[in-house]
Amino acid sequence: MSTPTGSGAAHASSRAAILDVIRAAGTISRVHLARTAGLSAPTVSTVVRRLIDDGLVLEVGHGASTGGKRPTLLQLDPRARYAVGVHLDHAGLSCVISDLGGTIVDRWRQPGAGSDDPRDVVARIARDVDAHLADAGVEPARVLGIGVASPGPIARPTGMTLTPPPMRRWTEYPLATSLADASGLPVVLDNDATAAAVGEYWCGGIDTSTAFAALYMGTGIGAGIVLDGTVLRGASSNAGEVGHICVEVDGPPCWCGGEGCVEVLAGPTAVVQAARTAGVDLPGRTVAEDFAVVAGLATRGDAVPVRLLLDSARYVAVAAQTLANMLDLEAVVLTGPSFAVAGALYLPVVEERLARSFFARETHPTRVAVSANAPEAAAIGAAALVLQSELSPRRPGLRMTLDEPTTAPAP
Repeated sequence: MSTPTGSGAAHASSRAAILDVIRAAGTISRVHLARTAGLSAPTVSTVVRRLIDDGLVLEVGHGASTGGKRPTLLQLDPRARYAVGVHLDHAGLSCVISDLGGTIVDRWRQPGAGSDDPRDVVARIARDVDAHLADAGVEPARVLGIGVASPGPIARPTGMTLTPPPMRRWTEYPLATSLADASGLPVVLDNDATAAAVGEYWCGGIDTSTAFAALYMGTGIGAGIVLDGTVLRGASSNAGEVGHICVEVDGPPCWCGGEGCVEVLAGPTAVVQAARTAGVDLPGRTVAEDFAVVAGLATRGDAVPVRLLLDSARYVAVAAQTLANMLDLEAVVLTGPSFAVAGALYLPVVEERLARSFFARETHPTRVAVSANAPEAAAIGAAALVLQSELSPRRPGLRMTLDEPTTAPAP
């Protein structure tokens, strides 16, 4: 996962752009590929031949003739490479194995990190990855690495620099290097919201020219942003923390150090606390489980849970509007485990707010949808981060660029 320089960088950019276009198209001819990627026919021909020799691309038949010879169609070989995605959260660990085409070939869950010793959790992840790769029949040589998505903020090489209260033991823990040592695989680390956005781009049919945000709600609230196929990261890969926008100047303190943040007023923890105060009977094991119970009661029409979720949705809609206004977004995708169970209640509130108040609404609308991959969005995105390291252009203007997520090489 090193970054090429000089002529090698130019080749890597061309190779990555070509791979990304083939992935997005499904099947495509060399002529259409050159036109779409903005590269010369000789460059496309040379790079495609190398990709075929490397086993990444297949010739899969012929397209319709436009008056001459029928063009040969190209397609990624989905079994050429694999990646593992892990979402690390105190509520639970979601893990997936993805092939090069983004298809999930295995998935599993573990108990959350909670207050467990990080070393024990990392060892458990490494053991399970080995076992599930073997069960899925994936050769280790075809595995590009492990992507880990966790709550932000993230810094290299230490991992999480500021953590929610249930994950205090992970603060400054060298997650990427520790997992690389335990698994023997390269590790890419990113925050969960950014990973979810990459996953939507990879698996959700997002057009490469679309300006969109994945508004992520697990046990917290954040956003990942992709503009014209480029991930917006900021100076330290922590852009998009809309859960920590202040919407109430004299509001309650948030774990981030601020007051009146969207997350402390409207996140799942706030909803669960309000429900318990209102007398709603909750199991009390985890915030995620309690929030799912509140969402289920609201779906059935119980008045108090409906009111609490609508109050939350109004704050979340303000966060979505803030993102849309600042970035001129064409689409907002609601994703993450909490939207997986309550997205139907939040969706109309966010839609109404953007239709009424989005600054550029007379120029274009902002589409809002609940992700089809919402329950496992961060894990799928974490695997996509690794796959994208094989496909990511290194030159601006060519499809998706991931810049530099926190990376630890295999030992």
